[in-house]
Amino acid sequence: MAQELRVQTEFATAAFSDRLAAAVERKRSQLCVGLDPRVDLFPVELRGEAPAEAVARFCRGIVDAVAPYAVAVKPQLAFFEALGAEGMRAFEEVCAYARTAELLVIVDGKRADIGSTARAYAAAYLEGEGGPLADALTVNPYLGRDSVEPFLAACRRHAAGIFVLVKTSNAGSADVQDLTLSDGRTVWMQVAALVDEWGEELLGENGLSSVGAVVGATFPREVGEARRLMPRSIILLPGIGEQGGTPADVARAFASGPASALVSASRSVIYAYRSGSADWRAAAGAEAARLRADVWAVSGW
Repeated sequence: MAQELRVQTEFATAAFSDRLAAAVERKRSQLCVGLDPRVDLFPVELRGEAPAEAVARFCRGIVDAVAPYAVAVKPQLAFFEALGAEGMRAFEEVCAYARTAELLVIVDGKRADIGSTARAYAAAYLEGEGGPLADALTVNPYLGRDSVEPFLAACRRHAAGIFVLVKTSNAGSADVQDLTLSDGRTVWMQVAALVDEWGEELLGENGLSSVGAVVGATFPREVGEARRLMPRSIILLPGIGEQGGTPADVARAFASGPASALVSASRSVIYAYRSGSADWRAAAGAEAARLRADVWAVSGW
């Protein structure tokens, strides 16, 4: 099934940033739902199935529930990889299923490497003979420009998008990203400057770049500074919900337009049923609807 769906997916022609902007306008939403499938947190009805089958079924159910309210889903690759070959088949199936539901797919893989290895990662997720698995991929910039270039090439050739790690939502990000350089800037600010530079040649018709940035919603002050440093980048904002971030913390991220930022929520949406709801799909849909409205309100558009 996954292979059949993937073959039917055509290469995109509009820039990723323009596809995202169209989805934001159509749905009046800037919500991205993270797919972090943990079998130990699944509803009872799924726990008797083989793990990979349960993961695929759970993720399809979440896609159905959130599709009216979200513009994108963000499968976390590690949870699928942990299940081996069957898990990767489930991953392909979930990506294809989400795209048939007219959701953009942002794979959270944080990939990067040198030369041919980076080209292989780009081919695996953003290219492919039968059509790409994903619309966008998270990318680690800490090997420098040559490790990012294959992903930029995929953006140019196949209208893909990337989200570069700039200031991540975890507390330990300060260990490296907040170190002060000789000119007084922090490491993450230097990375932000590179993202802005890399994205200059990949602007869509709406003025936004297909080279985006990951900035944690758990750091509201840094969110505002990141927007100043990267005025044309779409900022992906993880950390809402379980990590303590709120929509109000990220309002400044939307200063460049309604599609200039995406709020990413994972566990607070997909496991919302654990707060007492009997129907896990309905609970996820209700939480997605609530977040969609809250984010739209604070975005000011």
